[in-house]
Amino acid sequence: MTVKIRLARMGRKNVSRFRIVAIDNHKKRDGHCLEVLGTYNPQVNPKQFSIKTERVSFWLGQGAQPSETIHNLLKQDRFYEKVEGIKKGLGADALNLERIPDRKRKPKKINKGAEEEKKSA
Repeated sequence: MTVKIRLARMGRKNVSRFRIVAIDNHKKRDGHCLEVLGTYNPQVNPKQFSIKTERVSFWLGQGAQPSETIHNLLKQDRFYEKVEGIKKGLGADALNLERIPDRKRKPKKINKGAEEEKKSA
């Protein structure tokens, strides 16, 4: 059985929230999970993200693979740096690592010429 750490969708239509779960790789997205490891709410500003650090590091130690999205969220939360600091004997409070702010995305450029061609066609 291969275990993945991934998002499970919660909430209603157009108001999505996610749980971070450890789940068998072959289960459905919202299927029965092994353990709930945290939450992620992208609807608020700034985005809310909370995890159980000890449990996530346990599952990663057991060979669980994080999905690409979870890996990016963990990097943004400096999870890997916190774990390395704890392994070196530093307390979580001594590390004093803050979350990396979300990067601002550039708006997509729209080719106005292509739009006009579509309208005329």
